[in-house]
Amino acid sequence: MSSGARPSRGTGGGWTRRRFVGVLAGAAGIATVPACAAPRADPAAAAPPPRTPPAGPPVSASASPSASASAPSSPAPRSGPRPLFLGTYTSGDGGGKGIGVATYDPATGEITGGGVVTGVDNPSFLAVHPDGRTLYAVDEQGAGAVTAVRLPENQVLGSRSTGGAGPCHLSVHPGGRWLLSANYASGSVAVHPIGASGALGERTDLVTHTSPGPGPGQQGPHAHQFVTSPDGGHLLAVDLGTDTVYTYRLDGTRGTLTEVSRARTRPGAGPRHLTFHPGGRYAYLADEVDDTVTVCGYDPATGRLTVGEPQSTGTGSGTSYPAEILVTPNGSYAFLANRGHNSLTRYAIEAEGARLRLLDTVPVGGDFPRHIALSPDGRLLFAANQRSSTVTVFRVDQDSGELRRAGEPFASPLAVCALPL
Repeated sequence: MSSGARPSRGTGGGWTRRRFVGVLAGAAGIATVPACAAPRADPAAAAPPPRTPPAGPPVSASASPSASASAPSSPAPRSGPRPLFLGTYTSGDGGGKGIGVATYDPATGEITGGGVVTGVDNPSFLAVHPDGRTLYAVDEQGAGAVTAVRLPENQVLGSRSTGGAGPCHLSVHPGGRWLLSANYASGSVAVHPIGASGALGERTDLVTHTSPGPGPGQQGPHAHQFVTSPDGGHLLAVDLGTDTVYTYRLDGTRGTLTEVSRARTRPGAGPRHLTFHPGGRYAYLADEVDDTVTVCGYDPATGRLTVGEPQSTGTGSGTSYPAEILVTPNGSYAFLANRGHNSLTRYAIEAEGARLRLLDTVPVGGDFPRHIALSPDGRLLFAANQRSSTVTVFRVDQDSGELRRAGEPFASPLAVCALPL
């Protein structure tokens, strides 16, 4: 890991389709490290709002858990139907028509509904504001954009350009004033202000990852994730193309970024997704290209990430394309989605977050699990299976971390993101 000069700013380049197999068409080891625009749709065309208000604690897709000296216990189970939003691709055979709207039973995991918020192109990733009143979606296309949707009316408030191509991830800063997004195709990260209504203002910053150079097999930078650290003091951008995780500080008044450090993975790892342990001193990195997971130390004072040794996903010698990694609210277990292997890997988290121990893999019950998410209480896991156009729900045993299927998969066109509230 080394600090580096500030990357150049830019407007993005021409967009090419995402790098891995099956985006649109065809749509046990131990590692330890030391800590160290105008509205796009007629609101009348949107689906009816969920019957229950979406307000609640932030979910993992939009904010990180707060740091603590020890892992918190799981929240109490909720009752009554809860909102579930589904990201999809609107282009390509069998694509959706916008953001899917459904509800789920927090006790049984059963999903019902099938409405849609129209007017958003390729909403492949979703996040919710900490106050639960606004939903945000990427518009993953050549002229990348981010869109705000008012809840519970499901009213499209408008879109803003990300300044790059193929945005694939976004998150809301815990303070609720800034939206962070990652442009995969152009290798850049963007910041947008969030107004009192939840609507987005014009972009305040755009940083393109021009160094280091692309890793083996890559033609350029590919920003895949942009999130806030648990301490709230730093932003981390995971770039698959440069095998690097960049750490930034955010100016809370101007919405501008200053790079403070870089953490390099081994060449060709292709880091895709980072998630933190609730204790705030360790993080886990899913590496898409070389089929590994890495434990990382994190220093809240400096924002520096220390990358440990890669370890197995438990999927054998085939190509598994690891996608998303999650940690249970109590900090005891981690789950990894393996797209090529169509499975979920379960790890035990040990040594207060410093160690992952591979336990097993579980069939996901669908094809190409692009994204996984936990319900706010951590008792249900949702897997969005892109190629089978389904969402599978699992019950999560709070003591053992074991996953058990909860009924039959729910049909959703080209499902690539699930956001339970």
